[in-house]
Amino acid sequence: MNAADKYEAVIGLEVHAQLQTQSKLFCGDSIAFGAEPNTHISAITLGHPGTLPKTNKLAVVYAIKMGLACHCEIELHNYFARKNYFYPDLPKGYQISQHTTPICKNGFVTITTSSGTKDILLNRIHLEEDAGKSIHDIYEDATCVDLNRAGTPLIEIVTEPCLQSCEEAYQYLTELRKLVRWIEICDGNMEEGSLRCDANISIRLKGEKKLGTRVEVKNLNSIRNVKKAIDFEIERMIQVVESGGTIIQQTKSFDAATDTTFAIRDKEEANDYRYFADPDLAPFHLTESFIQQIQASLPALPQQLAKELQEKYLLSEYDAKQLCDDKSTANYFLATASLNKNYKAIVNWITGPVRQYLNDEGTQFENIFLQPATLSALIQIIDDGKVNFSVAATKLLPVLMKETIEPLVLAETLNLIQVSNTNDLTVWVDEVINNMPDKVSEYKKGKKGLIGLFVGEVKKRSKGKADPKLVTALLEEKLK
Repeated sequence: MNAADKYEAVIGLEVHAQLQTQSKLFCGDSIAFGAEPNTHISAITLGHPGTLPKTNKLAVVYAIKMGLACHCEIELHNYFARKNYFYPDLPKGYQISQHTTPICKNGFVTITTSSGTKDILLNRIHLEEDAGKSIHDIYEDATCVDLNRAGTPLIEIVTEPCLQSCEEAYQYLTELRKLVRWIEICDGNMEEGSLRCDANISIRLKGEKKLGTRVEVKNLNSIRNVKKAIDFEIERMIQVVESGGTIIQQTKSFDAATDTTFAIRDKEEANDYRYFADPDLAPFHLTESFIQQIQASLPALPQQLAKELQEKYLLSEYDAKQLCDDKSTANYFLATASLNKNYKAIVNWITGPVRQYLNDEGTQFENIFLQPATLSALIQIIDDGKVNFSVAATKLLPVLMKETIEPLVLAETLNLIQVSNTNDLTVWVDEVINNMPDKVSEYKKGKKGLIGLFVGEVKKRSKGKADPKLVTALLEEKLK
């Protein structure tokens, strides 16, 4: 037996999501990304004596939204605690977080892997403020501190130690990022630090119930890096144990250049943080009616909407999931489907040529210029036999993605209206048959797949304007 086959991994993830409020968690300072260092600060951010923080109500609403989307229990009676841990970029000398009363408890996020579906169990979702940013690469002998981010509202989403592979971690983070974007509480941009992940990893012999010594890999800034870090740590731990060594509980960082982890400190326990209720912040109490209002404001979630798309529009499970990859794509489909009943064609356009164009341009559906009404009209002129799909995708779409013009008018202007005149088609078909006697002979001997070659040749002669259905029918008739 391979040594690795004797062990199983146990993984828990802690994900910090930056909430898309306008201001910080306990003051009115802006949280806009990209400002000059230390310009989004005030006496409260700087922790000056005598200043009093005040809780951002919208941040509380966003935390509840996430909890409801993850099937959590919402805590009605909440308070903030001080977490005493030295952050060089938090001037107060402590972080304000939640400890014994997280605003959301339990819950789950459903993922799909090669092994099937699985509910990833959550332990909690709590509110806390972010730290600032230490910058080490400007001066050789000094560290710069930017406090713009200090006090930014976060939710920390903590799973139970129930993940067992890097694939599960990858799918969970993909689903979580989709979810925070879907309910519009976080942009999910890991490169800008809006979504960050810490991975707690341990191994144990298969069948063992007791958890092994864990290692925490901090501040992973991409889903791919989370997967790589977990892979590396599992393999490293197995090698350590198999060689007779002992796993040391540590906090580590990930080096993306070498795909390896390195230790930064021995791991602290929770009691090292000396939590106590923040005396400057009053507890906040939620009502059932307030939570119900937030519940009512939530959109249909991705998995729920995917089922509705299958039922109402008779889409395949695959197509429905493709549309529900992000909210703007799903909304675009719904808007187009309200104007055109060729739902399958709409899906094919959205997930095919339109998405390809947006990818090439480096943009998203939320920024698309092509209006649903224009896409509907484009599909209609194909269904009416005015143009074929290939011409529409290669000649019309690039123009319609940048200009406001009726697809039919554009097709007429570019002289792309499909030729259905039998006399013209017969001339092109006869020319192709007469110029390819060898292929005609092969076709008549049974190579029926050559019909596509003949159709393609007619298409070239007509400059893409020949109706492919009529051409195919004429060819089949003449080749008999």
